[in-house]
Amino acid sequence: MTNYKDYGLVRKLDLEKAISKIKPHPTPKAYLEQYTLPSETAAEILYIAAYTYNDIIDKTIADLGCGTGRLAIGSALIGARETFGVDIDRVAINAAHKNAEKMNVKEKTHWVLADVDAIQGSFDTVLQNPPFGVQRRGADRRFLEKSLALGHRIYSLHKSGKTNQDFIKKLRRRGTRFIPVPPSPFLKRFIEKHGGRINAVYAMLMTVPHMFEFHWKRKHEFTVDLYIIERVAE
Repeated sequence: MTNYKDYGLVRKLDLEKAISKIKPHPTPKAYLEQYTLPSETAAEILYIAAYTYNDIIDKTIADLGCGTGRLAIGSALIGARETFGVDIDRVAINAAHKNAEKMNVKEKTHWVLADVDAIQGSFDTVLQNPPFGVQRRGADRRFLEKSLALGHRIYSLHKSGKTNQDFIKKLRRRGTRFIPVPPSPFLKRFIEKHGGRINAVYAMLMTVPHMFEFHWKRKHEFTVDLYIIERVAE
């Protein structure tokens, strides 16, 4: 697998194709909300972080709740200096190891089997697709609080308040997978309370396949909000 750092601006489609080769979790657990991030969504996040905000290339990256490593490995592919993936699930971490080796970024990626609360240090950028709190209320807040302690800039996915079909159709009509939206008042207060400032929020279209017994559709299309946050309190 090519490391794209030496080739300048990466085509989003090429990045998406590369990420699609990163294998998903073989046995996802519903109680951990282990939904594999779709390759197009992962590519969109990384593209925004790298080429709009300059937060990937030559940066140190932490991927909290990394799963099988799509965001961490994608970051390494497009020029991150070093990436650290953290997950509480041993199966996910083992899969991330294998994926990094397959994608030829083994030397730039590090994998930590741990709860996010145990992680210490400082990173240029934190990427995270945390549990939305559907199965465990408030699970995403732990990730937000920890990311603000670790990173200078944070890219964090959260459950969207705009889930109706009219809004999803609007995203499709625009020919894009994201659109600027206002932040949740609760998350805005929470982020500011913990030393952060929201720079932007984008509603993004996401599709996941049938994964668990309680899923009744072959695939589920919905919106999530990507929060781009800057730490302002040291």
